[in-house]
Amino acid sequence: MVRPSAPSTSAPTGAAAALEQGARLAVLAPSVHNTQPWLLDLRGDRLAVRADRSRQLPALDPAGRELVQSVGAALFNARVGLAAAGWDADVDRCPDPADPDLLAVVRPAPRAPDAALGALATAVPRRRTNRRAFLPGEVPDGVLRGLAAGAAHEGALLVPVLREAHRRLLGRLTQQAERLQAAEPGYRAELRRWTTRRPEDGDGVPPAAVPHVDGRQHDDLPLRDFDTSGRGELPAETASGVNGTLVVLATWSDDPRAWLESGEAMQRMLLELTALGLAASPFTQLIEVPLTRTQLRSALAWDAHPQLILRIGHAEPTPATPRRRINEVVVRSA
Repeated sequence: MVRPSAPSTSAPTGAAAALEQGARLAVLAPSVHNTQPWLLDLRGDRLAVRADRSRQLPALDPAGRELVQSVGAALFNARVGLAAAGWDADVDRCPDPADPDLLAVVRPAPRAPDAALGALATAVPRRRTNRRAFLPGEVPDGVLRGLAAGAAHEGALLVPVLREAHRRLLGRLTQQAERLQAAEPGYRAELRRWTTRRPEDGDGVPPAAVPHVDGRQHDDLPLRDFDTSGRGELPAETASGVNGTLVVLATWSDDPRAWLESGEAMQRMLLELTALGLAASPFTQLIEVPLTRTQLRSALAWDAHPQLILRIGHAEPTPATPRRRINEVVVRSA
């Protein structure tokens, strides 16, 4: 795994060094199936953040929503890296309609950075997607209010799922989406491709990061079955029910810019949770299937568009996922 050098906020580093640090943190972002679908172009005074469409999942993510969301997480990490280096950031999102894969341009700005962002730098290499069983108990309301405020700062809406009827609905819709996806040969083939990667590829979801599936799991809120080879190394029992702390992340629009910002909001929450010693596990199946996503939005009577569901709580640590070599994703242009 690529590990960034320890960030420092004692005094601003040079702009070029700050951008380098931003790029090093960006490549540690989470992504759908750990595809790491980004290209980072360092151009002296700026960092261009691009989508790598060769890593899109056509069966799971035909519109590229989760790809763009993943790039949004990398963009947020880059902002954290600049803040830790003593720089604020000017970010131009989706700047060129003629070049839709150019999702953001980040420029260091000689202003006092957001101290809250800089403080998240040490959480970047420690963040994990945790698919273990969570311990009983709810996350305190104060934590949820803080997460909601952070999401709002990134242009998103975070809603705790509090009503029993809504919790059961999430479970039913996730089970329905899981069945619909599993019935698609293209989806199953795509899943196998990204769960049977070679170590030297530096991507995909390895057995060490997923529960072993033995056919006896009947969770109310099923985790995605990543154990396509039967070699999952985490305990089979995940206790993935609807009684823990569940939150829905949503946006007011549903276009590439909103997807990008939802990725920034997601990563802000994940880093804040990591800094607090809390674990998070995403549930995206019902968001990926148009039928169940529409049913969720309708049942909650929202004007907003759901982008992600997170289970939050305490859990035992889980291993890191692999990372691509930094020279595969970071280029330097004149």
